[in-house]
Amino acid sequence: MTTGDQHGLLIVGASLAGLRAAQALRERGFTGPVTVVGDEPHMPYDRPPLSKRVLIDADWPPGVELPVPQGLEARWLLGQAAVGLNTAARTVTLSGNTRLSYDGLLIATGSVARPWPATRLLPAGVVTLRSRDDALALRAGLASAERLVVIGAGFLGGEIAASARERGLDVVLVETAAQPLERAIGAIAGAYVAALHREAGITVRTGTAVEDFLAGSNGHLAGVRLSDGTTVQADLAVLALGGVPATGWLAGSGVAHDGGVHCDPCLRVLRADGSVVPGVVAAGDVARVPQPLADGEPLALGHWANAVEQGAAAAETLLAEQGHGGPPAPFTAVPSFWSDLHSARIRSVGLPPPRTTRGSWSTTWPAGDWRSATTVRVGW
Repeated sequence: MTTGDQHGLLIVGASLAGLRAAQALRERGFTGPVTVVGDEPHMPYDRPPLSKRVLIDADWPPGVELPVPQGLEARWLLGQAAVGLNTAARTVTLSGNTRLSYDGLLIATGSVARPWPATRLLPAGVVTLRSRDDALALRAGLASAERLVVIGAGFLGGEIAASARERGLDVVLVETAAQPLERAIGAIAGAYVAALHREAGITVRTGTAVEDFLAGSNGHLAGVRLSDGTTVQADLAVLALGGVPATGWLAGSGVAHDGGVHCDPCLRVLRADGSVVPGVVAAGDVARVPQPLADGEPLALGHWANAVEQGAAAAETLLAEQGHGGPPAPFTAVPSFWSDLHSARIRSVGLPPPRTTRGSWSTTWPAGDWRSATTVRVGW
């Protein structure tokens, strides 16, 4: 086993939160070594376009790569996944059998696509979408497919369905809840989203689950059997079941990581007994942080703005842990997200019910053309 020759600050996760953390370290005057580790071979890129423009455009659309500022002077170790953490020795082990030492560590490994809970192999043509490579593979599949089934009508599933429909495919969107996005934005706004999908020609099957994927004689997907007893013909299916925090590499580390890496209000990582792990912070989809709007309940929020804000805040806490600057401050940014679906932009600020414990929840959209913009708001 080889050992890296640098200490300094180590960021595990080369996506949005990790990049914003590296930027914040430099902006706040840190001049020591910064190393960024990523399991993908690509420099940081933006994930929201993967389910929209990347699936529609013939070429890789401009602006998907996240700009890396000049002078960042970080060491990038890409295509190497973290596989172990030793908090006592302050080392991270990578898949290439390299052990990196650190003075301070920021965990920003994000999430992975939730898999189908199957006991047998799924047919070819049943895929997930999380990474850049996933998006390119799905775009190639859409180019040759005629009938698509999307399982899960959350933001990702809805965006994939809308993109596929724009490409001219027959699309069926399957959702176990009574309305798309019901858990995220409520039933009223969810019904509005369902109407948007149907207006675009997408078949929306709510209150319905998938029971099985049926293969043809060639082993490729031929149909999807639903809980109401019907079978939908399909030559491509996308599992859009949400994300799971990428914490498998933390097994045996002593870090509390069920449902995400447990953090205190300042984004410092916690052990199972609730004590702080010295010199370790977390940010982004992987971080489970006490949320003031939910009376301090620890939540992992997989939103773009959350990754940006937590990346910078975690960097500040990490510097404070290293003796730079003042004491760490609690993370109190208000959650927000947006999504573009067909002709509408959906926005949310705060936490929707049942998480919201203070203030009111409202759903509004302009009078007139119902296909114009919609806005979802939480106030307090």
